[in-house]
Amino acid sequence: MEQLQQRVTLRDLRFYAFHGYYPEEQVLGNEFIVEVEAVFDRSAGTAETLDATVDYEVVYRMVQEEMALSRKLLETVAEAILDRVRAHYAFVHEVRVKLIKNHPPFGGDRAGAAVELIWKR
Repeated sequence: MEQLQQRVTLRDLRFYAFHGYYPEEQVLGNEFIVEVEAVFDRSAGTAETLDATVDYEVVYRMVQEEMALSRKLLETVAEAILDRVRAHYAFVHEVRVKLIKNHPPFGGDRAGAAVELIWKR
């Protein structure tokens, strides 16, 4: 049996947000980069309708709303994004969320820290 899988990926979403464990991170903020990928089975010849796919504009708004809420851990932010995508798109069987913090407080002029969560049905 043949199967057609589709991946919808949002890459390089940049936000200035106030996530961080230390109080100064929640005051000063930092630049973050987010990637979200959703995988689902698709029937060949599916009509051109947003109901048959993951609408990346909707996913972007989800990410934007979650990034606006200050949290201590990147894991918490990534999980909130992942949970929203799963809840909105019941047909999705895999979701990947990667959250990168540029210039975390441990030093290094090009340092970055990342958390990636992957959910599979």
